Amino acid sequence: MHSTSILILVGVVGLALGALLAFLATRSRQNIDRTQELELRLKEANTKLEDFQLQVNEHFDQTAQLVHNLTQSYRDVHEYLANSAMRLSSQDIGRQMLEAGSGQLSDNDDNLRVLPPRDWAPKEPGAKGTLSEDFGLDKEQTAPTPAPTAEVVNR
Repeated sequence: MHSTSILILVGVVGLALGALLAFLATRSRQNIDRTQELELRLKEANTKLEDFQLQVNEHFDQTAQLVHNLTQSYRDVHEYLANSAMRLSSQDIGRQMLEAGSGQLSDNDDNLRVLPPRDWAPKEPGAKGTLSEDFGLDKEQTAPTPAPTAEVVNR
């Protein structure tokens, strides 16, 4: 009897060991599948990122080219207007336009002086400025006169 119980025990241990090995084999296979899936998703994400970066580079290249074309067109228009001004009007005006286009403005031109903006209204000497707390307030306030009412005329 001893041999059958050993045989049964060896069978149960073998079955448990087989089940354990099968479980570990399927689990490692699932891990391999997950790893391959993650690697595939990572490659797809890298491909999308590279495509996006390429699109951004193309966008900025095209924008730079368009801005360059716009600048060149502006120069051409300005040069055309300056040449036309020289032909159609006095040479001084044409020369000033050419100098303005090249970024060289004359220092003695009174029309080009720019004053800093004023943040106050001009006032009479001795008067209170508009930023004063009591500007426009009289010590003796009079009651406002009511506006005349208009009569409706039926036709």
